[in-house]
Amino acid sequence: MTRAFVALGSNLECPARQIRAAFAALALLPDTTLTRTSSLFRTTPVGYLDQPDFINAVAELDTMLAPVDLLHALLAIEADFGRVRSFRNAPRILDLDLLWYQDAMLDGPDLTLPHPRMHERAFVLYPLAELAPDLPIGAHGRAGDLAARCAAEGIGRLPSEDEDNESPE
Repeated sequence: MTRAFVALGSNLECPARQIRAAFAALALLPDTTLTRTSSLFRTTPVGYLDQPDFINAVAELDTMLAPVDLLHALLAIEADFGRVRSFRNAPRILDLDLLWYQDAMLDGPDLTLPHPRMHERAFVLYPLAELAPDLPIGAHGRAGDLAARCAAEGIGRLPSEDEDNESPE
């Protein structure tokens, strides 16, 4: 089994519910075990700002799927949830990004590992550091150290009792 981390994000159609449903979908992937999930984090949009806040999280997987096969499985889950890619940084019902795949260093047309921008994204680093603070992020450092250096503005852990009380957009 190989360890992998996947970032999850949603800002449409009750995002916390979408993330929890996506955790369940990840748990059903063949030859894969969902080992842990982070807390849910409410985050402000990046890039295109005229949209609702996001709910973000990270899942830790143990998988026998090859990196590209895991990516295709993640894209299939997004499609099952109704993901539409209208423009860069658009609102979305579900976004799944393969962040890290144990010992893999890839730079291909469809997949780059580790994820090339995760060290810059608080909405990825905060939940990732919660699960794996010592995880090396390429030459950038460890997840926990990178998260500690990220500005916390626009990100906050969603209290578990509030996850079901989110207001729809």
